[in-house]
Amino acid sequence: WRANPDNIIEQSAYPDFYFRVTNSEHLVDLKKKFQRICEKTAIRKRHFVWNEEFLTANPCFSTFMDKSLNVRQEVAISEIPKLGAKAATKAIEDWGQPKSRITHLIFCTTSGMDLPGADYQLTQILGLNPNVERVMLYQQGCFAGGTTLRLAKCLAESRKGARVLVVCAETTTVLFRAPSEEHQDDLVTQALFADGASAVIVGADPDE
Repeated sequence: WRANPDNIIEQSAYPDFYFRVTNSEHLVDLKKKFQRICEKTAIRKRHFVWNEEFLTANPCFSTFMDKSLNVRQEVAISEIPKLGAKAATKAIEDWGQPKSRITHLIFCTTSGMDLPGADYQLTQILGLNPNVERVMLYQQGCFAGGTTLRLAKCLAESRKGARVLVVCAETTTVLFRAPSEEHQDDLVTQALFADGASAVIVGADPDE
């Protein structure tokens, strides 16, 4: 199951939005290149936890190299558990079993790092049993889905009755920045990624 923030930007409108909020409209040729990249992605829309009001209030996001790590971390640490909880709630409802049967939690994100981590925050939001065995993974990037499912399979098969809640969540607050003529490869990143979470419950003996 998946969950996304409410803020939506149509991909066709994103180049105008992106170059405007980053004060980069003078980079006409770069914008044309970005428009072509966005068209080729075949993406229709993207969801984000941030909006124009947030970017205006935090101008460090809309530059290429200004110091902004602390602000980005704060947003990610706050939003990642919430996104994960939205997806996990859908997965639990679809599963149809009491959440007290969840024995393990695997949470993965590349967005932000904190202690206690998003895995602990999620148990608090969902009201999971404090005895749930947690695994928190960071910096898996595009390997996150495969890595978490592989670990969930191992856990489910190694313990009879195990039910593993797997959650992956990401936000572009760690990636969003202004375009640069010297780093045009970053345009691909700006054209592709968005914010969201996915969740699934894994077990090895579904009939029991």
